[in-house]
Amino acid sequence: MYSNQTKVVILQDNAVAIEELVATIGEMDNFSVAGSSVDGEEGLKIITSVKPNVIILGLILQSIDGFEVLNRLKQEKLNAKIIVLSSFTRDAIVRRALDMGASYYMVKPYKSEILKARLTELVSEDAVSQTKTEIKNDVPYIKRTSLDEKISKIFISVGIPPHIKGYYYLREGVKMAVESPDVINNITKKLYPKIGEKFDTSASKVERAIRHAIEVAWNRGRIDVINTMLGIRAYIGNEKPTNGEFIALIADKMLLEGA
Repeated sequence: MYSNQTKVVILQDNAVAIEELVATIGEMDNFSVAGSSVDGEEGLKIITSVKPNVIILGLILQSIDGFEVLNRLKQEKLNAKIIVLSSFTRDAIVRRALDMGASYYMVKPYKSEILKARLTELVSEDAVSQTKTEIKNDVPYIKRTSLDEKISKIFISVGIPPHIKGYYYLREGVKMAVESPDVINNITKKLYPKIGEKFDTSASKVERAIRHAIEVAWNRGRIDVINTMLGIRAYIGNEKPTNGEFIALIADKMLLEGA
C-alpha cells in the first residue's frame, strides 16, 4: 500500500488535531498516513515499525512529551524528517526543537497549504541529496542540513519567530538570493512579486511583513548575535538594515558556507 508513497506518522495531543492532519495529507498525491497516536511511547513503537519518511510531532503528548520523542529518535538514529507542530511560540522552545533534530517548527493554527508545501519540500530535498550522493560516489548517504534548516536556525538565533508571516517570506527571499544573487538588485519588481505569487499574497504585503520581521529582531536586542553571525560589527545601536541588505547578508553567508 505504501511502497510508492511517502509515509507520514502523526503524533499530536488530541484526536481532532490528528483527524485534521489526516484529511490534509489525504489531499496530497504520493503521501499516506502510516500511523498516528496521542501517546509518545506508542508513537515511538509505530515509528520503529513503519519507518516513516516524515513525522509530524506535537510537544504535548501522553506518556512522554515531544522532546523525549525527539531525544529517542536521535538515539535510535531513525532517518525521518520531523515537522514540529505546536502552539508554543517561545524562542527557547523553538530553538530546542530545531537543535534536537526537527527540520521545521510550525505554530498552530497552521495553514494546510503551507504544511503541504513543507512536506513536499522535505521529500524533494531528500530525493535531490540522495541522487547527488549516489552520482558522486558509492559511500553511504550522509544526511546534510538543508538550506531551509540553516536559514531557519539563523532566524531563530537572531530573534525572528516562526509564527509571523515575515519569517517565511524572508526565508524564501534568502533562498532566491542564494540561487540567483542578481535578484537582490531588483527586489521590488522581482523578489517581492515572486514571493507573493508563491504565498498567494501581494508584493506590498510581502515587503511589509519582511520589514516587520527584521524590526522584531532588532527590538529584541539581538544586534550582538547578528554581528557575531556575520563575523563583523556591521550594526551598532539602533541601526537596522533594509530588507534587501538583510536578505543579501544572509544569502552571502549561505554562499560562503557552500549552500
